[in-house]
Amino acid sequence: MPNFHSTDTFPLAGRTVRRMGYGAMQLAGPGVFGPPKNRDAALAVLREAIEAGVDHIDTSDFYGPHVTNQLIREALHPYPRDLTIVTKVGAVRGSDGAWLPAQEPADLERAVHGNLRNLGLDALEVVNLRVMGNVHAPSEGSIEAQVTALAELQQRGLVRHIGVSNVTAAQVEEAQRIARIVCVQNHYNLVHRDDDALIAALGAQGIAYVPFFPLGGFTPIQSSALSDLARTLDATPMQVALAWLLHRAPNILLIPGTSSVGHLRENLQAARLQLSDAVLDELNAIGAAAGN
Repeated sequence: MPNFHSTDTFPLAGRTVRRMGYGAMQLAGPGVFGPPKNRDAALAVLREAIEAGVDHIDTSDFYGPHVTNQLIREALHPYPRDLTIVTKVGAVRGSDGAWLPAQEPADLERAVHGNLRNLGLDALEVVNLRVMGNVHAPSEGSIEAQVTALAELQQRGLVRHIGVSNVTAAQVEEAQRIARIVCVQNHYNLVHRDDDALIAALGAQGIAYVPFFPLGGFTPIQSSALSDLARTLDATPMQVALAWLLHRAPNILLIPGTSSVGHLRENLQAARLQLSDAVLDELNAIGAAAGN
């Protein structure tokens, strides 16, 4: 497949990456737990992403657990020199698949070593501190101890760059007083827009904002108006939702996930979709209505 919109880039961790990346979460089994249904298909998705020009992959050792990192290593190691792998720490999985906080400094160090081992790396390019908060939503509270622990691992050469995830604007500011923050990863999409002001503030500082659940997550965006608009653009609703995010702000980096090569290709093609001002206005109205 030809490279997608390869000129659309933004700085991340001292590199320049294409704004359409790939999130590896869905390569694990149902509920992001256990092995994939088809290991060969999962490996094929990763290789197809690289072949298409993806140079930013998001993962974590608590996906599976360990599953996605091991798949990434099997499919792609030794890694392309221009590939930026971003991982995250701050949680573990229970025996029943539950998402459990693991936020103590010792937990974070164990997680960093687990990511290093399963990815086959000597240092992690970017590590996001995944603050558990309300699990899938941020809540206020100090993250000083956690960011300080990551900064110490950075000084030891195990982590090159630090990001934060599932955080409030106040927590971003607190983290920035301790270490240089290169990205923020929060829940954001067409209908979930609590971070509008934060995206603008980060953009002014040249910091990447990486929305998770860009298509709605475990409850995908459903809107008849969005479907009708997508048909007029000869695109899928999800392609339009992704294109809206790329148009929303230049510091937004996307990491849509999938376990299907065909779906991967559809997602990547969203980077080629140009939206007029009139279409953007209509999408904003759809998002406001759906959000309410």
